[in-house]
Amino acid sequence: MEQLFSAETRRANLAALAGRPVDLLVIGGGITGAGIARDAAMRGIGTALVDAGDFGHGTSSRSSRLIHGGLRYLEHGWLHLVFEASRERRTLLRIAPHLVKPRAFTFPVHQGSRVRRWEISAAVWLYDLLAMFRNVHLHRLLSRRRVLEIEPQIRDQDLTGGALYYDAQCDDARLVLANVRSAHRHGALAANYVRVTALEKAGGRVRGATLEDVFTGERIAVRASVVVNATGPWTDALRRLDEPGAAPLLRLTKGAHIAVPRARIGNAGAVTLTSPIDGRVMFVLPWGDVTMVGTTDTDTDCSPDDVAADPDDITYLLRSANAVFPNARLQTADVLAAWAGLRPLLADGGASTASVPREHRIVESASGLLTIAGGKLTTYRSMAAELVNAVSKRLRHLDGRRVPSGAPTDREALPGGEVADFAQLADELVKEGQDRDVADHLVATYGAEAAAVANLATREPDLALPLLDGWPLLRADVVYQARREMAMTVSDVLVRRTHLFHRHPTQAVEVAPLVGRLLARELGWDAGREAGSVAQYLAEVARMREAFTPAAST
Repeated sequence: MEQLFSAETRRANLAALAGRPVDLLVIGGGITGAGIARDAAMRGIGTALVDAGDFGHGTSSRSSRLIHGGLRYLEHGWLHLVFEASRERRTLLRIAPHLVKPRAFTFPVHQGSRVRRWEISAAVWLYDLLAMFRNVHLHRLLSRRRVLEIEPQIRDQDLTGGALYYDAQCDDARLVLANVRSAHRHGALAANYVRVTALEKAGGRVRGATLEDVFTGERIAVRASVVVNATGPWTDALRRLDEPGAAPLLRLTKGAHIAVPRARIGNAGAVTLTSPIDGRVMFVLPWGDVTMVGTTDTDTDCSPDDVAADPDDITYLLRSANAVFPNARLQTADVLAAWAGLRPLLADGGASTASVPREHRIVESASGLLTIAGGKLTTYRSMAAELVNAVSKRLRHLDGRRVPSGAPTDREALPGGEVADFAQLADELVKEGQDRDVADHLVATYGAEAAAVANLATREPDLALPLLDGWPLLRADVVYQARREMAMTVSDVLVRRTHLFHRHPTQAVEVAPLVGRLLARELGWDAGREAGSVAQYLAEVARMREAFTPAAST
């Protein structure tokens, strides 16, 4: 039987943390921290993972949702990054096939573009070479006519040709969650909505932390042999709890995205383009009935807690998309959603944002706090392995134990990825009475666990009702997410587990009360807690819409 991963799990994990020391405390439940927790737990290291918000609530759920080799990195000569990322792309396609899926990209080239046709040709050849010709498919160079056959709405004026190459698209928030749940299966104690208020030291060394339950205010003193800072854009803030005068490790840049109706922009698939404004490489990405356009890359001093897309971001993205898809004539009124995250890039002086390497660094403070900074979504697993290697060395120095030199994170499927034939699984759900669109949704979202959600709807008929008219989600989705995915708030469900916040024209505000009621029943909320969680989500929606409402654009 599938393990619970619920509010009750969270309470039990916090109680366990209060009662016994752990080998490793990982602070930060984004993709890097989740990957570290999974790798460490699989090596038998007693591991705890906490995050001040939901798992993946920061940068890790606000990305371009790409698992890519880094085609644009080639112009900077970062060949080692492309090689590593290409290898990790193959691994993730294998261990998480329900969350990471191949995607073809059309890269058109126009006269006067910053990137010329011969450069694209050389780049895609090198791209496949660094992937050891083991990508999903090899690239194809395209004539002008062939580009327009694939993407008829692309601007034909001055079009000289292009290329078709392959990367992968992912559900970033659910990839984080899958890694956290895998860590839990291997014995890690994981809890969301737990903030660190202080780092505890003994003999001048960091030996734990004081944790505070965001919901109850209860404080817990946790003892740990090793403490890791994997907090992404919050990295420097946590480091200052250890060393108040620590020099910044990070240079934060903002990456904003918008979602527009796919029918409005008219892209058939994924398109890579260069913005006519600044020459930045960007993407037009299909996502069901919507298209994502992104991303920006601008320096910012914004707090990670307050980052959001603004009207200037939206104008830039609309202008860039319209330059390549002129018939779309996108306007602010076409924007369904807008969001932004912060890239935790390594501080490197005065280089442009585009030229800052997407590498990572592991730093040990004088008191022993291990910090991992920088990196990218695609390479999280290899970053985690490197960090856990450092933890293993520390544990060997402390008590002489021998920790395995590695973990089978590249071989063991992530939760939901254990089924070879997803089409067959969807067919089986249809035979058992599910509508085809519901079956396809369940398999695409939960992979091998789709049947568990369907069975929940069968056992509890009220949960078989639609969550939202016109969408294939069930009320069972919400309950499953509470019981098996530690959804603790309305935002957890609507923003990160269903993505209705990004994909629905009204951000599904009409069903927020229903989601609140379902969660209240599962989690034992009183009326005040239920109303507060709904209000919190509505406030999040209102804040997001400020960037593209008529008032914001006047």
